[in-house]
Order: sequence, then C-alpha cells, then structure tokens
Amino acid sequence: MDYRVILYHKQATSARTRFLRLQNSSVCLFDPIPMPAALLDRVESNTINHPASILQDAERRLDFPAGCLKAEGEYRHTVEVPGQTIQVILAAITTVDPPFAEAEKNGAGFIDLTQARGLPEIELQLLRCAYELVLGG
Repeated sequence: MDYRVILYHKQATSARTRFLRLQNSSVCLFDPIPMPAALLDRVESNTINHPASILQDAERRLDFPAGCLKAEGEYRHTVEVPGQTIQVILAAITTVDPPFAEAEKNGAGFIDLTQARGLPEIELQLLRCAYELVLGG
C-alpha cells in the first residue's frame, strides 16, 4: 500500500496549529495525491505501513531533528485513486517551535488551515480531519 504523510505543529502556549506545505503546494509528503481521489469511510486493508520507519525517513529527507515526528495513531484515513489505495499518516512535529529554517531549505513552509484554500479538495478533507483530531473537535 502506498502512503502519504501530513505533518503539523501545534504551539504549546497558544494551540496555533500549522501544517507543512511543500514547494509543490501539497501538504502530502512527498508527492501530491493523484486525481481523481476519494476519501474512504473505512480502512481498506488490515495491511498498513508502520509509521516509525516512514517518519524517520521524512525526518532525514527534511533534515528535521531525529525523533521529532510522532505519529497520531487515531488518524486512520485511506484515499482511493485509480488502481490503488493510499494510506495517510498524520504526524506531530514535537519541537517547541516549528522547524522553519529546515522547512525553508526544502522549499517548504508552514500554513494555517485558512491558508489551505487553494489545495485540492481531497487534501482539504484530510486537513479537516486532522484539525478536528488535533483540536479535539
């Protein structure tokens, strides 16, 4: 099963939540989700990718501090695209402040949910689910 990762940072003092957006204007690491795509109501398979190695790879590729990504186990979403399903993993960036410099070196940046308006509908749906989980809504 293919996968994508969505990274977020929640400020401890203000609860301000930001998502990492890549230079390709996607919040799905490391490739946008192919279209057409649909969010499934259920996990399609009992076979899922284990997030530990995936998140270690993301840390390395983004030059983030080792061990700074923590998977949100309650976030279990699958996207159906022609010919395959894609597992989506949500992970918190656990540093005190977002790693702005590291993100910028990769042509990425952090956005608030309100700045996500131009993203594809499937990414907006995934972000809405993430935001509700993170803020307990």
